[in-house]
Amino acid sequence: MRRSSLIVLGIVALVIVIGAASSLFSVHQAQQVIVLQFGDPKRVINEPGLNIKIPFVQNVESLDKRILNYDGPAEEIIAADQKRLVVDTFTRYRIVDPLKFFISVQTQAVAETRLGPIVNSSLRRVLGEVPLSSVLTEERPALMAEITRLVGQQTENLGIEVVDVRIKRADLPSENSQAIFRRMQREREREAAEFRAQGAEQAQRIRAIADRERVVILAQSQRDAQILRGEGDAKRNKIFADAFGQDPAFFSFYRSMLAYQNTLASDDTSMVLSPKSEFFRYFQDFESSLFPNGVPQ
Repeated sequence: MRRSSLIVLGIVALVIVIGAASSLFSVHQAQQVIVLQFGDPKRVINEPGLNIKIPFVQNVESLDKRILNYDGPAEEIIAADQKRLVVDTFTRYRIVDPLKFFISVQTQAVAETRLGPIVNSSLRRVLGEVPLSSVLTEERPALMAEITRLVGQQTENLGIEVVDVRIKRADLPSENSQAIFRRMQREREREAAEFRAQGAEQAQRIRAIADRERVVILAQSQRDAQILRGEGDAKRNKIFADAFGQDPAFFSFYRSMLAYQNTLASDDTSMVLSPKSEFFRYFQDFESSLFPNGVPQ
């Protein structure tokens, strides 16, 4: 009997220990807890610490109370100017009403399944009313604020608060990108051709100016050369005239010798002249031609 009593007492003590252990639970500072009794929520605990529940009757569900991130899939949006744009967004939210959240969606995965279509519809609604340029300029923050407001209004019944909706990436579809690239290439080629044409025009203008200056310089040089030649010829003629005036016979002889040198310099020169020609007068009578007044003593 005594041994049976000890066994019973041990079983009772074990049950008490297990019951005590199952009745205690702790709440982490980054979480909030819903106490359920047979699946029905009874109370919400937001403060961290050690708490008590009814063992084997109540259980707890933990929900994160930090800001959560939902990374949605990329969506193709048609802007107001009928241009397509592939937009990739992310949404930041937190659970502000655990009881409403548990009743409406229960888990974070289900909440994000509900959140995705809401973000998508709000994104299409706002971006579909503005041109593509608004998404790619400084107007984007205002558009994102409007999308955040619309998503927040539609998720109030889920017990969550949408903190922010942002665009991670906004690109044109691949076929549009290729078309834009080709258009940009043609535009650059047109600009290059225009620059080349302007360069050729400037080069032609510079060449024309240089040619004109060259002609002017050559004309001035030729004019100056003609003036110098004329002055040289005048001085030369004056010298010849002075020399001719001093001794006309010697001057005539000297000029004839120069004529013979220039005419008879080549071995194959042939001349058909009369022997009595004036050209050969110094060959006929050298002394009388050279010294018509007699040979000087």
